[in-house]
Amino acid sequence: MPPKGKGGKVKAGGASGGADAEKKEKVTKGGTSVKVRHILCEKHGKCMEAMEKLKAGVRFSEVASQYSEDKARQGGDLGWMTRGSMVGPFQDAAFALPTSSMDKPVYTDPPVKTKFGYHIIMVEGKK
Repeated sequence: MPPKGKGGKVKAGGASGGADAEKKEKVTKGGTSVKVRHILCEKHGKCMEAMEKLKAGVRFSEVASQYSEDKARQGGDLGWMTRGSMVGPFQDAAFALPTSSMDKPVYTDPPVKTKFGYHIIMVEGKK
């Protein structure tokens, strides 16, 4: 008989939980996915410059195109991201934010620090 211990260590996509488990999580944790945009800067100073532009009323996608060092051509759009697919501090901030629009973004202030750099995050949708 093969050992059963190894199966528990495999990291799967999470879709095996079924629809019932997903509905429960949606109610208790505010969803399992977020439609997220971000501005990523390696240097804190550059990130703070981007923050000033946002505070001055410049559209989030324009600031992302100008300042972000990741996904800049898409206006910082990362699309739909599921819980567990993002680095810890980024995920925590993304799920804590309310949904907003690029014209009136609600974003992380101060920026979120991860191993990739400094992120200004906004959420466009939750499901």
